[in-house]
Amino acid sequence: MGLDQSQLEDWVQAEGQPAYRARQLHEWIYARSARSVEAITVLPKAWRQRWPQPGPDPIGRLAELHRSTARDGTVKLLLATDDGLSLETVGIPSPDRLTVCVSSQVGCPMACRFCATGKQGLQRSLQLHEIVDQVLSVREAMERRPTHVVFMGMGEPLLNSDTVLAAIDCLCRELGMAQRQITVSTVGVASSLPGFAERALHRLGRAQFTLAVSLHAPDQALREQLIPTARAYPIEALLQDCREYVALTGRRVSFEYILLGGLNDQRRHAEALAQLLRGFQSHVNLIPYNPIDEEEFHRPTTKQVEAFRRTLQDRQIAVSVRASRGLDQDAACGQLRRRIGDPAQAGRIYF
Repeated sequence: MGLDQSQLEDWVQAEGQPAYRARQLHEWIYARSARSVEAITVLPKAWRQRWPQPGPDPIGRLAELHRSTARDGTVKLLLATDDGLSLETVGIPSPDRLTVCVSSQVGCPMACRFCATGKQGLQRSLQLHEIVDQVLSVREAMERRPTHVVFMGMGEPLLNSDTVLAAIDCLCRELGMAQRQITVSTVGVASSLPGFAERALHRLGRAQFTLAVSLHAPDQALREQLIPTARAYPIEALLQDCREYVALTGRRVSFEYILLGGLNDQRRHAEALAQLLRGFQSHVNLIPYNPIDEEEFHRPTTKQVEAFRRTLQDRQIAVSVRASRGLDQDAACGQLRRRIGDPAQAGRIYF
């Protein structure tokens, strides 16, 4: 998984098989979601049986440990890697689309206070097949073709940027997605955005996916309270890197802003944010806080969210509010933590 047809041809020929086997493998991996070589019955039986089960299979599928479904239809999958780790991915349905929220790392080193994943620290970055598999696993679980992919799950994508770009390339070439259906979200890694833009242009030919930058505060002092790594990456430097990214790619930046009741959701914060982004080619995505056990932040009221949105809009800032999905199964933004169990019940099982 992750290889294109030309690369598959090289692999099957190295295995002593004719080149046309690559077409068969490609269809069974990407169109039929085969979970093992043994399951691809069009291949010679003797070749399929070279990989004994149980054991690592060359396709590279992840095992499903647990599946939970929220009242709104959102599905969260806990998937196991070959080295005994686990990760979460989420399928978010609506009548006309299915969005897959994928993880780029096991855990996360950024330690944002409002995010459950950051409480776990980083175990490792994911490999190409482990990212692509999340999209196929959600497709299987929900029996629908995904229309959008957002790198907003576990991890900081820019700390695994080459693999993320390879995954975008694979999703577009092998699964038929368009770059404009893909979003990469980052909390910001110092001086990385211009280089990321250049590598995207080199790898993909053009960078048409959406870049979403997690801002969450209109000034440096407040941002440092919420995002520890911001101490080494001043907000002014982050915005300058965003401007360079826009200049290199011609794509606007989307800024994500989690609204924390009574902390960063007041009118003065909205006015300061509007001033900060004045003249910027951007869009602001407001996200009402989704609660986690370890912090006592509060979710803002609907009235407060609307007032914040209206303040930005009145100052000609493009803005929208993201509806929280999967809250009752800890599948919403910032809630992924690799666990089994209803959060309302005792006896949670952690991995």
